[in-house]
Amino acid sequence: MALARIKGRLRIRNLLARQCLAEFLSVFVLMLLTQGAVAQAVTSGEAKGNFFTMFLAGALAVTVAIYVGGNVSGAHLNPAFSLSMCLLGRLPWAKLPIYCFVQLLSAFCASGATYALYYDALQNYTGGNLTVTGPKETASIFATYPAAYLSLNGGFLDQVLGTWMLIVGILAILDTRNKGVPAGLEPVAVGLLILTIGLSMGANCGYPLNPARDLGPRLFTYVAGWGPEVFSAGNGWWWVPVVAPLVGATLGTATYQLLVALHHPEDPEPAQDLELAQYKASDFKTPAPAQTPAYKPCF
Repeated sequence: MALARIKGRLRIRNLLARQCLAEFLSVFVLMLLTQGAVAQAVTSGEAKGNFFTMFLAGALAVTVAIYVGGNVSGAHLNPAFSLSMCLLGRLPWAKLPIYCFVQLLSAFCASGATYALYYDALQNYTGGNLTVTGPKETASIFATYPAAYLSLNGGFLDQVLGTWMLIVGILAILDTRNKGVPAGLEPVAVGLLILTIGLSMGANCGYPLNPARDLGPRLFTYVAGWGPEVFSAGNGWWWVPVVAPLVGATLGTATYQLLVALHHPEDPEPAQDLELAQYKASDFKTPAPAQTPAYKPCF
């Protein structure tokens, strides 16, 4: 009885509020697991992790995060995907800035949790000197930075193509009129998609593909001790993983719609012939047992 009363008092009935809470928790889970894997590898000098473990953890984190909030908020996890849903009419445009803010706030808070979890390891690894560049840099635990050879133009293209592939893949997974994924296994399929993208497109800049996933942690590192260099490093790289994924999401949505989704055949009309329907129904009726004709005297 006490539990029922507590539930009655704490339960939130407003749909948008419930969606925001679920989205916040989903992104928090995603970021904590993803950043934790990177922190473990970096602070151990890759003795306890490498690029593959980081990519694998990121993909599995997406799977878990979608299971956490998928049936409540949709577990968008990414402003680029929320934009795609708006373009398709599956999310009201009025909710887009709300979803983006919640995703950004959650990514910021999760970065704080990762920092607290690995605080001692960070201090031991860096000697207390938090840097964005150099052999002991640790800023890349939280946000992404380009490889030394990568230009801004190349990085922009990288993020556009990566997010394009992400959106095309997710729309295909969610398209029930295409090949289809067994109900309940969609998060697993999306996780495999993320892993594939990471293993094929992750070398240039770590494939953020997500404005909130990159900007939220970057803001955290700015205030947590890494300083303004988090925005100036990589020739002012910070805006690329914010803007390019939105472009890639728009192009990916348009591509899948124009090349696949718009060309599905129409559903056949249900039979309207009442007599035909009755005839078919009669086929399933149990026939009445044969009756012996009544005896009629011959006189």
